[in-house]
Formats: sequence, C-alpha cells, structure tokens
Amino acid sequence: MNSHPNWIQVELIRGSRTFANSCWACVLVCGATGFLLVGLSSCFGEDLIPKLSSKQIAFIPQGLVMCFYGIAGLFLGLYLGCTIFWNVGSGYNFFDKREGFSSIFRWGFPGKNRRIQIRLVLRDIEAIVLRNQEGFFPNRILYLKMRGQRSIPLIRVGESSTPESIEEKAAELARFLRISIEGF
Repeated sequence: MNSHPNWIQVELIRGSRTFANSCWACVLVCGATGFLLVGLSSCFGEDLIPKLSSKQIAFIPQGLVMCFYGIAGLFLGLYLGCTIFWNVGSGYNFFDKREGFSSIFRWGFPGKNRRIQIRLVLRDIEAIVLRNQEGFFPNRILYLKMRGQRSIPLIRVGESSTPESIEEKAAELARFLRISIEGF
C-alpha cells in the first residue's frame, strides 16, 4: 500500500493486463487458428498449412469438430484480448481519514457502467475480513465488512499472493483505519 500523508492511504490494484494473461491469449489464438486451418483444409481437400498434411482427416466429423473448436477458441482469445486491452479489474482503493471517506474504484467492460466506484463512510466499516481457503487452488481474499451491507473485496479475486503478504496488507489497513481483523 502506498501511504501519502498520515491521513491518506492508496493501494493500486492491478487488473487483467498481466504477462500470464497475454501469454494465454497468444497460445489460445495460435492454437485455435491451427485447429481452424486444419478443419478447413480437410473441407477443401487442400493443405492450408504447409508441411502439414490433412489428407487423413475426414471433414465429417473430425474436420467439422476442429473448425468448431477453432472458432470457439478464436472467440475466447478475442474475449481475453479485449479484457487485457481494457485492463478490466484495475483501479485503486483510497482511504482518507481526514475527510472520513473511502473510495473503491475499478475499471469494467466498456459501456455505461465502465467506471465502477463505491464511496464509503469510514465509520461504517466494521472490520477487515480475511478469507483463506487452502487446497489445490488456494484462494485468499481481503474484504471490508460494512455495517448492514455486503462485504466489499479489496484485492483481485484471482490474485496469487502468499498468506504472509495478505496478512500484512490486512494488518496495515486495520492499523491505519483503527479497526479489527476477522478471519485469522
């Protein structure tokens, strides 16, 4: 978390514009293009990919299925590319003790609700909640527990962080806001 003066705290949130997402988008588009070209090669009876013969593949059903997977993969790659381009999920958490408010801001998909901003009064924050789910896919999420409202997530849901770093973020924010931590 970035601390400005003693009464302001800002944490920048990284969105979907990550190296891993970019690699997955490239792999997905390349693989889907390959599937589509092999399926179309079996349809036309001509090799669209040099040095890769598709004579053994019958168009119905293998070529048709490969075309379907290729088109589906291209759409998924396009979707992932758009989320990377628009950096969906990025934003910041802003806490101002002097003014007594907090602002949670995230970028969403284009449209009338692209800017997602939640303004909160600091005295309505009851606690910082840390949910830690262990297992094959561990999941650690930090929430703001509000009086009479839903909990608001403070970090990206898919963010892979160590338990120590999440606990440190929770402790630092709880010290700054002078509230308790739940879920340890």
